[in-house]
Order: sequence, then structure tokens, then C-alpha cells
Amino acid sequence: MTTGTDAAGPHDGDNEPVTDVRTTPARVREAARRTVRGATLPSGPPPRPTRRALQFDALVALALGVATVYYGIDNVGVVVVRELAPGVAVVVPRPSGPGGMAFMVTLAAIASGALALRRRYPLAVLCVVTAATLATPQSVMRLTFYAFVIAVYSAAVHSPYRVATLAALPVSVVLVGTSGNSVTPIIPNEYIVLLILVPMAVAAVGLRTWKLRTDEGRARLSALEREQAEALRRAVEHERARIARELHDVVTHNVSVMIIQAGAARKIMKSLPEEAAEALLAVEAGGRAAMTELRHVMGLLTMADEGEGTDTGADLAGQAAELAPQPGLDQLETLVGRVRDAGLPVDLTVTGAPRPLPPGLELAAYRVVQEALTNTVKHASGATAAVAVEYGPQRLRVEVTDTGGRPSAGAAAGSGRGLIGLRERLAVHDGTLNTGRRLTGGYRVEALIPLETP
Repeated sequence: MTTGTDAAGPHDGDNEPVTDVRTTPARVREAARRTVRGATLPSGPPPRPTRRALQFDALVALALGVATVYYGIDNVGVVVVRELAPGVAVVVPRPSGPGGMAFMVTLAAIASGALALRRRYPLAVLCVVTAATLATPQSVMRLTFYAFVIAVYSAAVHSPYRVATLAALPVSVVLVGTSGNSVTPIIPNEYIVLLILVPMAVAAVGLRTWKLRTDEGRARLSALEREQAEALRRAVEHERARIARELHDVVTHNVSVMIIQAGAARKIMKSLPEEAAEALLAVEAGGRAAMTELRHVMGLLTMADEGEGTDTGADLAGQAAELAPQPGLDQLETLVGRVRDAGLPVDLTVTGAPRPLPPGLELAAYRVVQEALTNTVKHASGATAAVAVEYGPQRLRVEVTDTGGRPSAGAAAGSGRGLIGLRERLAVHDGTLNTGRRLTGGYRVEALIPLETP
């Protein structure tokens, strides 16, 4: 900041501050710049009129333009005698000749035509119509006065530049009201009815439009609620189907193995009690495995919040056991071992380099092996089975084959729900399931699941 001299004289070296005489003008200029900058900034989003609104504005501009142009042509050269007071009259001539007619038609066309853009550029339209109104002769103020009223209304309602609009509106009204050419036009008696009916009609149309939009909004809201309810219903059905598949896979396999083991124990209980005891131990192990998986499935469905924050260490340990990870390919050896204990010889072969896979994908592959071996136990008693897992660079291949046999005692015809569930599981991972009888006898189940390239 530059220092100068004070009113008493030069600075004498004391520590008193000296006022800068150029500070006040600089502050005034800065305040003016901020005001101008604020006036040019919109206080809201730019107007985005609909096509229907633009069409309505064009129709208003056309109707008013036709009416004012006809009025201008019809009053070329007319002399009006206007009584200002009793006994005091003044002669008000109107433009005459081709030049006067062209002048009035031009003013009417400019003022009325600008209204077609009154929603998109309301402030610019106000300036154009105000200029046309100021240029209109006193004797033909109807040429632009009605357009001026509409332009003022449009600027007040639609302009996003609120500061500039609040400054322009009074200026325009004052200029038009105090102009030497400005006299409020006299309305003929035959148009008084229109002045009453037109606002009523406009209000009625606006009320009807508001009602229609309200009804449309309610209809859209109801449609949205129905769509949400339908989406919720589909989600519930999908979840029910997923739970049914999980329970089918868990229960069918373990219960089938338990039935086979229990039947074998019953037959040899008197003659070979030691082997019968081993079979019963296998039944017990299968039941425990089934209960563990059932607790896991049901635990995912009943993760309630009650008692949160009051769990003891034992409770947390129990929850951890219930929420153990879903079985994957690393547990195939355990699964095959349980099936072997049930009396079905099974070979397990893994080729390729095992690598971590998404849990959902591993669960789907595990369920394929589980379902195929369960079907073999139930429907191919006396057969041998083979499980092959191949880790390829771009896909995982899981194949389960058996040599065929006779249905076990008590085995009912399958409904096919298990294979349908497997196809749905694999479809989530873009996998495919191929099933069918082998030419050499027996049955074959093959799952192909694409893998991401490591």
C-alpha cells in the first residue's frame, strides 16, 4: 500500500498510521465490480422450456402480432380527438402514409415476435420490447403496450438472473411510465368483457393443467410402487429358490449316505457287530456334517441383531462355527471319503495347477460333485465312480462318472430338481452342465466353468 500525507502535514516519524487517500475509490471500484459480477451470475438453473411451452409462446406471439399489425394498418392516417377535461380537447394525429404504416407494422412485429422467446431469454425479450414501447408514438400505444406487459411478467417469472431482473424491471416500468410518448391506452367498451373473461379462462386452464400434472404424478408414483413391489416379489422368489437349492444339496447328499449306512448296519448287526458299529459311526458323522451345513445355511438367513453387544466368548465361538466358509474344492477329499464310507468306491483325480477361485464358483463346483455322487449312491448301487477336476488356463472342468448299477433299496425316481439347481448355479458363473448316459454304461455329469486369465 502506498502512503501519503495526512491533513496536518508531512509524517513526522511517529508510529501513527497514515490514511491512504486512494483506498476509498479502490474500495468503491471493487464493490462495483462485485455488484456487476453478481448481476451477471445466474441465481438458478437456466430456463429449459418444454416443447409445449415453446409452442404456446409462438402461438401467443403470432396472435398478438396479427392483432397489433391489423390495428396499426387500420389506424394509418387516423386523427384522434381526445378530451382531456370538460371543454378541453386535444388532437392526436397518428402516423400516416406508407412510411408511417411500415413503421407501425415493424414496431408491432418486433414487440410481438420477441415474445416467442420469452421463456428462453426473458431478460433480453424485456429489453427489446421496452425499446419498442419507448419508440411507439403516443397515439398508437396499443401496438406494443400489451407485449410490454407480457414481457415484464415473463422476466419476473422465468429469468434466472434475479439481481439483473430486479434492477431491469423498475427501470423499464419507470421509463415507459414517464416517457413523453407514454399514455396508457384507452380500452374500448366492447373489449371490457374480454378483460374479465380472458384472465378467468387463463386461470381455469392453469388450474386444469395443474390437476392433470398432479394426476400424472400420482399415476407415475403408483406405477413406481407397483414396479418396486414386483421387483421385491421376484427377489423373494429368487431367494426362496436359492435356499431350496442349498437345502436340497445339503440334505439329499447326507441323508442318502446315512440311509445307505443305516441299511447296511441293520443287515449285518447280528452277524458282524463290529462292522455294523462302524457303519453307525458313519451315519453319526454324516448327520453331524448335515447339521453343520444346515446351521450354516440357516445362520445366513437368521443373522438377527438381537442380543448384539452381549455375546459371550462361547456364543462368538458358536457363531464362528455356524458361519464357517462354504465348502469348496479343497474339501472334495472329505466328501469323497464320506461316500467311500457309504460303500461306493470313488477315485479322485486333480490335474492342472490348483489356484484360488471365487468362493461362489468353488461352491458351485463342489455341489456338482456332491449331487452327482448322491445320485450314484441312490440309483447305481454296486457301481464305481470317478471324479476328475481339471484346472485349465481358461476354464475349470469337473466330471463325475460311474459304471452303472441297480437302484438302492427305497430309492425313488428323481424329480430332476437337483440337476436343474446345478444348471442355475453354473449359469451365474456363465458355466454349462452336460449330463447323459455313457456308451460303455453308467452315467456322466460334466461341468465347464470359464475362468479369468491369471
